[in-house]
Amino acid sequence: MNEKPIWKKNLLVLSIAVFIAGIAFSEVMPFLPLYIDTLGNFTHKQLNFWSGFIYSGTYFVSAIISPWWGKLADKKGRKLMTLRASLGMAIVLGCMGLVTNVYQLFILRMLQGIFAGFVSNSNALVATETPKEKSGQALGTMASSFTAGNLLGPFIGGALASIFSYRVTFFITGGLLLIAFLLSLFFVHETDFKPVTEKKLDKASGVIKELRSPQLIFGLLLTTLIIQAANNSINPIVSLYVKQLMANHGNVVFISGVIAALPGIATFLAASRFGALGDRIGTHKIIIAGFIGATILFFLTAFVQNTVELGILRFLVGFTDACLFPQVQTLLTKNTPAKITGRIFSWNQSAMYIGNIFGPLLGSTISGLTNYSTVFIVTAGIVVFNLILFRFNVIKNLQ
Repeated sequence: MNEKPIWKKNLLVLSIAVFIAGIAFSEVMPFLPLYIDTLGNFTHKQLNFWSGFIYSGTYFVSAIISPWWGKLADKKGRKLMTLRASLGMAIVLGCMGLVTNVYQLFILRMLQGIFAGFVSNSNALVATETPKEKSGQALGTMASSFTAGNLLGPFIGGALASIFSYRVTFFITGGLLLIAFLLSLFFVHETDFKPVTEKKLDKASGVIKELRSPQLIFGLLLTTLIIQAANNSINPIVSLYVKQLMANHGNVVFISGVIAALPGIATFLAASRFGALGDRIGTHKIIIAGFIGATILFFLTAFVQNTVELGILRFLVGFTDACLFPQVQTLLTKNTPAKITGRIFSWNQSAMYIGNIFGPLLGSTISGLTNYSTVFIVTAGIVVFNLILFRFNVIKNLQ
């Protein structure tokens, strides 16, 4: 019986590790504002300020620091960066259960941003160790695993907080990330790593010169930013849209939670399959289908009459997500020299975080100036704009 190739072993272990990390990252988010409220006597306005500040601050720091970690990954190895990120965040999230005021929590959330990068470095390691013709399926599997963890996290976090307390839940979260660290330490093997020693690659300009088509790569990074901003422009208003459709009757909180989870379920089901299909027919074709589908679905969402219609459309949006996020990473993998994969993936992570910051601001601003339906129409327009950019920056530069 032939032994399983190392890249398949790495994929199995890291898909489990990012699943655990997905749970850990998402399980504290539902009660984070409630935890903040226990750390002082805040007015409603102050609580909203601190919740937004503490939530978005992590992404802001990560967007700035990620390229530096990416450079280090190309010099020292992607496995080392997964160990750094998982252990660092295990300690930081565990310590969040010990804070006594909101300033301490804010500092720890900033540290969480500094230590971020477990998932992106795991993806980079899988991308460089996996045969190019299998990279779409492999990265799709990683995306499905992380999405599954993200889906389960809020349920597990809510249950733990109810059974124990907010503080104990942070300790358990730290323990989960410690498990991810141990899995990476003992069962992941980086066999194809060649450390970058060229001084010219210390600078971004040197990295860009190594790219066959910088326009293609930066087009993909811009695609990540816009997709993330478009999706996140919807998130702040979904529950409010549900409330409007239900005329404030019935269990709005429960229905909102179900509808919010539906895109992730679809992405979990489809990402690996679309990745494998992209390996056969062309990854760029999957991305284009995702753009077209997302445009239609976002536009139709503006005109739904009830929560059933909204739920169906949001579920279908999850399939378009599976056509976009993992497939962009696959194209990055196939068009990036192995020695700078860590740097390019870190730039992609920064683009994602920037989208995370600006998306909610865009959605809340548009809904405040107009109405919820307009947010979906504008988002559909943004996706069309992204498709046009993708056509000129990426498609024409593909070989």
